[in-house]
Amino acid sequence: MSKIRKGDQVVVLTGKDKGKRGTVLRVVPEVDRAVVEGINRVKKHAKPNPMKGVTGGIIEKEMSIHVSNIAIFNPAASKADRVGYKTLDDKRKVRVFRSNGEVVDA
Repeated sequence: MSKIRKGDQVVVLTGKDKGKRGTVLRVVPEVDRAVVEGINRVKKHAKPNPMKGVTGGIIEKEMSIHVSNIAIFNPAASKADRVGYKTLDDKRKVRVFRSNGEVVDA
């Protein structure tokens, strides 16, 4: 079970986008990285490919960011928070905020 999942609201802790918030679009667990909407945007030079219908030029896209540089957003505290795990009475393992113990997954 990953501490950060697709669809989570996260806050960037370090780097050029420090303090920005975004939604996780994709998680790559093999390398502990995540792609966050609007974060770590880069300009990429793309070659045209008429077979796929891709036009060439400079495109902007989001690149991945290491999960150690982002933290999940806690709406109750309105700031970044760490995540822990808790096993409920019905044997389900859920993610909880470390600061107040509330369940992350609604």
